[in-house]
Amino acid sequence: MQYDYRKLSDRELVELARQGDQLSYRAIYEKHENALRAKVSGFFKWKADVDDVVSVSFQKFFSRLDSFDNSRELLPWLYSIATRTALDLLGGIRREDEKKNAEESPELLLEENPEDEIITRQEHERLMGYIGELPPKYREIMQKYMLEELEYEEIARQVGLPLNTVRTRIHRGKSRLAEMMSRGEVV
Repeated sequence: MQYDYRKLSDRELVELARQGDQLSYRAIYEKHENALRAKVSGFFKWKADVDDVVSVSFQKFFSRLDSFDNSRELLPWLYSIATRTALDLLGGIRREDEKKNAEESPELLLEENPEDEIITRQEHERLMGYIGELPPKYREIMQKYMLEELEYEEIARQVGLPLNTVRTRIHRGKSRLAEMMSRGEVV
């Protein structure tokens, strides 16, 4: 059967995708790609990072298509996936940059661009605002994880909690941050 995919609702597209209709996957992607890009672009200064988050977010969505409650709106769910994916990537980028900078000699480091510095400061302030709104039991651990970029073991040692508790609070803290960011609760 032929469909005009641009005229189908999200619910209809999801149903077709669940039935294996490959064109509906593409229609969902094309319909929501720009919205996801807009949602996560503020977290990154490089387009390639935004591209990665959007791509991985859709991969996650399509791999979990059967678990999506089709009576709910699709875009908020996609936003949630994209925000969590962005947070995961941000944590990885920061640790990777730190490792790379430690390996390079100081004379090889390039001067920072003032625009990059402003963007980095804005990202930091935005993240601080979100972390500051977390409940106290998550706030300190997420500050150490996201901002100080400490490893789980070091956080556990500093706060005097078991390692598994720290892991759980980081996981739950990321989830709460993702929810807050997807709803735009704090700027």
